[in-house]
Amino acid sequence: MMSVGLARKAAAFGASAAVLAALAAGLVASPAQAATAAKAAPKVAVSAPSVSAGDYEGACPVKVNFATKIKVSVKGKTELAYRWLHGDGSKSKVKVIKLSGKGTKSVTVKQSITFKESVKGWEAVQVLGPKKATSKKSYFSVSCQEPKEVRSHLDVSVSARAWASPDSYVGSCTPGDKIGFVGLIQANRPAWVRYRWILNGEVADYGKVKVYDTRKVGFGISPRHSQRGWAQLEILSPEGVSSNRAYYKVWCKDEAPASRVSAATSVATTTDCKVGATGTISSTGAARVSWTWSVNGKPVSSGVSYFDRDGGTKSVDSLSSTLTGDDVKGGNVSLSISGPNNSDVVTKSYAPCSAPAPAEPPAAS
Repeated sequence: MMSVGLARKAAAFGASAAVLAALAAGLVASPAQAATAAKAAPKVAVSAPSVSAGDYEGACPVKVNFATKIKVSVKGKTELAYRWLHGDGSKSKVKVIKLSGKGTKSVTVKQSITFKESVKGWEAVQVLGPKKATSKKSYFSVSCQEPKEVRSHLDVSVSARAWASPDSYVGSCTPGDKIGFVGLIQANRPAWVRYRWILNGEVADYGKVKVYDTRKVGFGISPRHSQRGWAQLEILSPEGVSSNRAYYKVWCKDEAPASRVSAATSVATTTDCKVGATGTISSTGAARVSWTWSVNGKPVSSGVSYFDRDGGTKSVDSLSSTLTGDDVKGGNVSLSISGPNNSDVVTKSYAPCSAPAPAEPPAAS
């Protein structure tokens, strides 16, 4: 029978009834049973924890994230019991994860610690069951620094602004950067600038750059699910300032069908030998559409229109062209467009003008 003292120690670790039963069984097993159990003991492997900010310098408080992968060979039902070991000698509560099936199971366990002051230490994970194993230690340091106050006009003055590029994404969410964040740091004189990026309230990136006048910094994310949020660039030194929030949104969906574009126009002539026309462009989805007005095959004006994923109809700049030469005898006005997947041309005729034609400009010598 398990001693009362051992039972109390195991219960203090937060072990489940199954783990306590296994400990009790181990105390009364015969040598032969122990040998058989040793052969059948599951394999356990635990990696050294990863650290989100292993050597952090900047404003505090700061949240540091730790994660470890544990691999356990499973045959039937198994309970994985583990706890975090801290560099100051303390330990977390024991947590138990139930596993079932057959083969090697991989489990990622995480923890986050918020530090309000400078510290150096390490973290490790200790597996208590189904077999005892301890990871290697992962060391980290946090150096909390206060922003410097501006004392005179001779001190460095720094400003920052940020934006997302693009600020929205719709499509298949596969690996690779989808949203990029760009920050512009501006200083009134050359200085080393320490900064960090905050993504939805957590530190996402940080660094130190020499800024002579302006300097761009940035990072990217690759969302695997639909989401929206913001990123902000914080200047830690030589003075503490923050940029605006750069908002973004991601909609993960299957690739949208190819956008189709079309054009429409109307034509009218006036008595002073000018031809005028209005036109519209329609698109079934997101598209960049180039358009050109032509009179009797000669380009007169052009431009570009943009459509988001919902498509729609937009007007283009209207045409107003003075007729000269043979164009006064009547002819055609065309609006031609070119989209990402197709093009279209709409042609309308116009009548001869009823006023005397203006003289053509003299030919260049």
